[in-house]
Amino acid sequence: MKYKTILLDIQGGIATLTLNRPDNYNAMNLELAGELHQAVLECEQNVSVRVVIITGAGKAFCAGGDVKEFHQNLSDAPLYLKKLPTTLHKSISRICRMPKPVIAAVNGVAAGGGFSLTLACDLTMAAESAKFVPAYSEIAARPDLGMTFFLPRLIGAKKAFELAFVKKILTAQEAKEWGIVNSVVPDDQLIPEVTKIAKQLVDSSGLAIGSTKRLFQISQSQTLESQMENETEFISRAGGTGDFKEGVTAFVERRKPVFKNK
Repeated sequence: MKYKTILLDIQGGIATLTLNRPDNYNAMNLELAGELHQAVLECEQNVSVRVVIITGAGKAFCAGGDVKEFHQNLSDAPLYLKKLPTTLHKSISRICRMPKPVIAAVNGVAAGGGFSLTLACDLTMAAESAKFVPAYSEIAARPDLGMTFFLPRLIGAKKAFELAFVKKILTAQEAKEWGIVNSVVPDDQLIPEVTKIAKQLVDSSGLAIGSTKRLFQISQSQTLESQMENETEFISRAGGTGDFKEGVTAFVERRKPVFKNK
């Protein structure tokens, strides 16, 4: 599929999905929302894709919702503000549900829905100049794209409220200290460092990654005993896969395993 507001490059098992409205700081309008969903689905369904990187073109990762488009739709704002997040929420859901790891490469400001998008990813790496801004309170909006789900779970309810209404902005280093970012690197090293991690994940068992990702997700609603039962079920299933047999054999033979996701 050809995209107007998204760049999608697939090489060596790595899909790099770039939000591409640099003149608007990659703000999310209805067109980008629809194309983001299609691009995420394409990454999920393409068997050659093992890892997905999401980043932004130009100086920003994503400025959140396109406030100019908000203004153009003020006469019917309730309908517009149902259409936009409904479309974007489909992407957030697929990012979380796909068995492939998704890495946010935050090259600049991540505000509002752009901030939420980073929270939905499995790993977040940020350039030193990046900033994380909830932004919603500035226009009397409410959080969306899962921010109220992810943020309290990452940093706690009190910290989440503080960030939304008191502090309102985090530098990349502060975001790392708060547990929102995995690592911070010099601006010119962001993509090389993210690619290095992506290549490491490409060499891992995609079956193991997908199952582990799912176990982490369902643990949120489980008791200790029920989650341990889930773990037993998942690891038992793993025993019947070629990847498990290859991993065990390679370990015994003291060589690097070659996983085939089977």
